[in-house]
Amino acid sequence: MPRPPTATRGFTLVEVLVALALMALLSLMSWRGLESMLRTREVTRSRSDAVSLVQVSVSQWQADLNAVQAMPGLLRDAALGWNGKTLQMLRRSGSVSHGGEDAGLWVVAWTVRDGHWWRWQSPDLRDRAAVLQAWQEASQWGQNPSSESRRFEAQLMPMTSWQLFYYRDNAWVNPLSSVGNAADAKTANQQLQEAGLPDAVRIQFNMDSGSMTLDWVNPGYNPSRS
Repeated sequence: MPRPPTATRGFTLVEVLVALALMALLSLMSWRGLESMLRTREVTRSRSDAVSLVQVSVSQWQADLNAVQAMPGLLRDAALGWNGKTLQMLRRSGSVSHGGEDAGLWVVAWTVRDGHWWRWQSPDLRDRAAVLQAWQEASQWGQNPSSESRRFEAQLMPMTSWQLFYYRDNAWVNPLSSVGNAADAKTANQQLQEAGLPDAVRIQFNMDSGSMTLDWVNPGYNPSRS
């Protein structure tokens, strides 16, 4: 005789509740793991962006110095001007010229303001009057930037303070270490320009994460010269 069908045993309410609790726990653990992964990725991206900004800032600083161009009879035959706060440079333009034309010159300036390193750049300059005017504008920008001059500035890496040193006569010197007042500072700045390019330039700057020293060596420097 055929056997009667066996009754199928279902889940009890307790088993269902336990299963739901386990699923909820697994979901919570997965969400926390995903949140931690996203947070780690965000921190990594922020650090990578910060490192990239430092690299771009340093590369631009070195590129400006490498392109410094003194013009005879212009700016006392010098291309650097330092007043204790802002460094101004006269350099070759980096613009792409068409038809073999000379792209001219740039006046650039560097300063520390509002916790960052800032760079100012003039348009292409092709005559003496334009260079002198841009040089004056760069000086004013370094002291008290106007809304007009801010159109030519770029905010670079974080920086709280910096110091500048020149290498001359086989020694690192603070360009304005002997200056006592504003009038002396102006005179010393003129003397520095008249002395021409130093053999090397060193900047020491401080950031919230620490300090750094960066040296640039004049391509024409010969340590064996007398």
